[in-house]
Amino acid sequence: MIPTQATYNELLDNIGSTIETARQNAVKAINSELVKANWEIGRHIVEFEQLGQERAEYGSGLLASLAKDLKHRFGKGFGRRNILDMRRFYLAYQKWQAVPAKLSWTHIVTLLGVSDDNARKFYEKQSVLENWGYRELDRQINSALFERLALSKDKKGVLQLSEQGHVITDSSEVIKDPYVLDFLKLPQSHQVTEKALEQKIIDNLQLFLLELGKGFAFVGRQYKISLRHRHFYIDLVFYHRILKCFVLIDLKIKQVEHNDIGQMNLYLNYFKAEENMEDDNEPIGIILSAEKDEVLVEYATGGISNKIFVSKYQLYLPDKKELQKKVQAILEKEN
Repeated sequence: MIPTQATYNELLDNIGSTIETARQNAVKAINSELVKANWEIGRHIVEFEQLGQERAEYGSGLLASLAKDLKHRFGKGFGRRNILDMRRFYLAYQKWQAVPAKLSWTHIVTLLGVSDDNARKFYEKQSVLENWGYRELDRQINSALFERLALSKDKKGVLQLSEQGHVITDSSEVIKDPYVLDFLKLPQSHQVTEKALEQKIIDNLQLFLLELGKGFAFVGRQYKISLRHRHFYIDLVFYHRILKCFVLIDLKIKQVEHNDIGQMNLYLNYFKAEENMEDDNEPIGIILSAEKDEVLVEYATGGISNKIFVSKYQLYLPDKKELQKKVQAILEKEN
């Protein structure tokens, strides 16, 4: 049989796939060995300290000597900061089996910056569950994701969040309040229109999906629905792969009014009747607003069978220390 161009191209593709897989596996193996080596270095330092009863604080004589001598022997990668990180790594995970698998050394260093054990465990789990790069991990830590999710839970729920990560089992689990849209780079004082806000979100869709959380897939913007001769446009439509339902998002730059909730109810009824497939669950509606009146929302949504949530958005990172205090108060409550 004489090889054709098509079969030759297939051969090239197969070889290319083999090479790419091998390279990826090599990178994973190197990373795993690097993490293990850094853990072992940290262990050696701590055990040396315990014998000599010396604490290797940043800038101490021990760290300075180690950094100088290790750089001389092995080259870059052994500055005082790196040596301190290795020591901190071992102190945080004194059993190798406790080290989070599949995470790079850069992930580990980022996690070491989280002082609260519950929060750090959450970010470990979530990094693996959602396959976060270290930049995504850093953003979620800075945006206080753990604290924002924890505020809607009781003590048992907070501890479960820490041990298992954010496991989505029902529609309420996908909702955050507030949503942090700092990546839009809009000053808090900036007067933005709803159309401009929507465009900014579309321009930063990948980061918006990260803020929404695991399972969201983008369907469309200004999604048109028609009732006889009247046309309505839903700002953003997503599909949630885990909950198997549409998620409709309406953007409001001012405080939510009762008619906004009524309009979302109309959208949800339409989707249930006209857009849902046989195996789809009921759609969810999120009204994302700059402000909300809790009492008005409570009365306006009372008696509505559809799943409508009203959440605030903010254009700046939250006060993490204040959120941490609130979460600590939840953990200190008696059962």
